[in-house]
Amino acid sequence: MTRFGYTLMTEQSAPTSLVDYAVRAEDVGFDFEVMSDHYFPWLDSQGHSPYAWSVLGAVAQATRRTGLMSFVTCPTLRYHPAVVAQKAATMGLLSEGRFTLGLGAGENLNEHVVGAGWPAVDERHEMLAEAVQIIAALFEGDLLSFRGDHFQVDSARLWDVPDDPVEIGVAVSGRQSVGIFAALADHLVATEPEPGLLQQWDAAREEAELPPSRKFGQLPISWDPDRDAAVGRAHDQFRWFGLGWPVNANLPTTEAFDSASAFVRPADVAESIPCGPDLEAIVEAASAFWEAGFTDLALHQIGDAKQVEFLETAAVPLLEMLRAAAPGDATT
Repeated sequence: MTRFGYTLMTEQSAPTSLVDYAVRAEDVGFDFEVMSDHYFPWLDSQGHSPYAWSVLGAVAQATRRTGLMSFVTCPTLRYHPAVVAQKAATMGLLSEGRFTLGLGAGENLNEHVVGAGWPAVDERHEMLAEAVQIIAALFEGDLLSFRGDHFQVDSARLWDVPDDPVEIGVAVSGRQSVGIFAALADHLVATEPEPGLLQQWDAAREEAELPPSRKFGQLPISWDPDRDAAVGRAHDQFRWFGLGWPVNANLPTTEAFDSASAFVRPADVAESIPCGPDLEAIVEAASAFWEAGFTDLALHQIGDAKQVEFLETAAVPLLEMLRAAAPGDATT
């Protein structure tokens, strides 16, 4: 069956709040939880950005059932891939096998802080491909030395690894990235319900004689009993979303995102994000993902102030409606 997740968005909530929301999300029945890994929020109005891996460790101890996933970590600039492998293996142990490592090529917003520059997209994909190979090799628990075009690993070994290696999902956004990562990763991550992208992914995996994978998507929503308040909050904190990935990946600061989204109107945001109390509208928006072939969909409730009310009031009936509407044969 299609699985539904809850997004722990570090850009909008403090670390202790994120742990609280994780427990509440598990209690109301979400199947898995994903956590963003940022150094900056997208906009100043979001107001947070704690270190995701510390929070993930706390969440692993506070929850017992839900799957956990980084959504997504860039293992190329801010973190060296050998360090990401160590963090992920530790999370695999702390979560008792519930953790999936979600990786992506990153955004300038978060990676520029180490002063290493921001490569062009082709180079970012090359770097990510090398990183995935390094991380997967280290998950085997053996000594690894590696010299590639972008990374070097000198006699590295992970001393604490799960019996079953942590599975890896990679964020893709187009034909080029699918061609690179379908045979390297275990699962797909994408933010747009594009059937052609998933069909290409499946075809590439079949050609490589690999098994079907999970396909993770994410849907922002702004639930609120007051629709006007929901639209206002979505516009205040999420108007950057519609700029598109080529823009979002390259802007360097919150000020740049504020300027780039200055002419986005509340009505524009409401057209692309379900806003207000109508749960059927959320189900309709979610249906585009399972119709495209996604097996897993993480909901992201916009705004820290409405998390508890959403989880206490809307989450249970919404999950019931989603599960009733979704197909029942998701790939495991």
